[in-house]
Amino acid sequence: MYHVVCATTNPAKIQAIHQAFDDIYGEGCCHIEPVAVDSGVPEQPFGNHETRTGARCRIMNARQVRPEADFWVAVEAGIDDDSTFSWVVIENQNNRGEARSATLPLPAIILEKVRSGEALGPVMSDYTGIDKIGRKEGAIGVFTAGKLTRSSVYHQAVILALSPFHNEVYR
Repeated sequence: MYHVVCATTNPAKIQAIHQAFDDIYGEGCCHIEPVAVDSGVPEQPFGNHETRTGARCRIMNARQVRPEADFWVAVEAGIDDDSTFSWVVIENQNNRGEARSATLPLPAIILEKVRSGEALGPVMSDYTGIDKIGRKEGAIGVFTAGKLTRSSVYHQAVILALSPFHNEVYR
């Protein structure tokens, strides 16, 4: 059984990571351990580079906290080109996999508040009345009428980032 350290305590992210590992390695293949670590970037990262840096920094910090793990996984959400997206970074002792998620264009009313310094999660909670929406369906769930959720979009990116770990062609 793999010891997978998630560099987050966010349930939507943990669910995506757990499901992706089950999908790739088989149900019950891993023990997920969430850890709260710093991203080294603002609460609301902007741009591809800052968001990816946040995920990489979370991995580095998670490795320091739990060096004995088999895998370390980070999901960092950000804003880029008027859309929300995330970077997933996964490492083990020998490899790194990275993937960027699908993007969701955000409405101007939401972007205006985010650009003024508020993080997307609290803005969406105010807009919808759903407490801590970033730990649930997120903006993705709201604006896709529940067809996708934050977790389902992260799930795809985690699957993609796992590719170097189970395909020989990457080695």
